[in-house]
Amino acid sequence: MTTLTRSSKYNGARKLLLAMVMGLTCAIGPAAAAPADPAPASLYTRLGGYDAIAAVVEDLVQRLAADPELGRFWAHRGADGIQREKQLVVNFIANRAGGPLHYAGRELLPSHVGMRISEKDWQSFMTYLNATLAKFKVPAKEKADVIAFMESTKADMVGR
Repeated sequence: MTTLTRSSKYNGARKLLLAMVMGLTCAIGPAAAAPADPAPASLYTRLGGYDAIAAVVEDLVQRLAADPELGRFWAHRGADGIQREKQLVVNFIANRAGGPLHYAGRELLPSHVGMRISEKDWQSFMTYLNATLAKFKVPAKEKADVIAFMESTKADMVGR
């Protein structure tokens, strides 16, 4: 019986000591610790996530398909093929912008070979992209990041 009582006393003392240490850690821990710099938000987050990217892609593809010159890239395509392409673009952008989506499409270069996208086509695309970003009131920093991202893909698409 003495052993149980003694053990109980030690267990009680350990619990009390642990509670005091935890209480002190909670009380002084945050004040004593150096504040951590929060990680900068990804472009995906700053753009508004999946729904915002999907809305921008939808608007942009409608503009591009309606253009007399650029519409040739969507001519004679079924609605399901166009929808699949839009989804691939959403997934590609979301993935490359730091979002959680997996992009399972082909790489840009092989998927644009033979399309004969000219510099003029590219400039029209960029004009429509800017109009779409303006429509959605994308802030200047995010707009610049989107434009820079798109410009980084140009070599894989134009003149192929």
